[in-house]
Amino acid sequence: MKHRIGFNRLGRKASHRKAMLRNMVTSLFNYEKITTTKAKALEIRRIAEKMITRAKTDSVHNRRMVARYIWDKGIVNKLFTEIGPKNTNRNGGYCRILKIGNRNGDAAEMVVISLVESDNEAEGKAEKASKKKKAKAPKAETAKKDETKTVKADSEEKSEASEEAVKQEAE
Repeated sequence: MKHRIGFNRLGRKASHRKAMLRNMVTSLFNYEKITTTKAKALEIRRIAEKMITRAKTDSVHNRRMVARYIWDKGIVNKLFTEIGPKNTNRNGGYCRILKIGNRNGDAAEMVVISLVESDNEAEGKAEKASKKKKAKAPKAETAKKDETKTVKADSEEKSEASEEAVKQEAE
């Protein structure tokens, strides 16, 4: 039973645990995807989702609360200008944890934790992909037509060049 256990201590002292989680959350926001152990990922997710919820409303107070934990000003700015606004329509569940198997050395369960893209982005990417597919099909046909045109043009140029050579020899 897990009564009265607030969080996973991860086998580390408080200062080490705090520094490690701070670094990992910063890396998650920077790269938007990191590979780690399952236990660490679950702790990172708790912290990251609270920060993204704060980043949805850009205010001085929220920026200062997040900046207490993330010391890199560029990452804080990215969180409030890119990541937070993407998730305004989402009510939680900003991080995805995917299992990738066990680590070779100690058989620790490894996962990839990544930020979930917003619904608007997913729809936009799907639309772009469908437009590209539609655009590629006609281009392939026109490319074939262009190839035949260039082959015909090349043969016509060769025949004209040979006719001119014959005329010059005759003169």
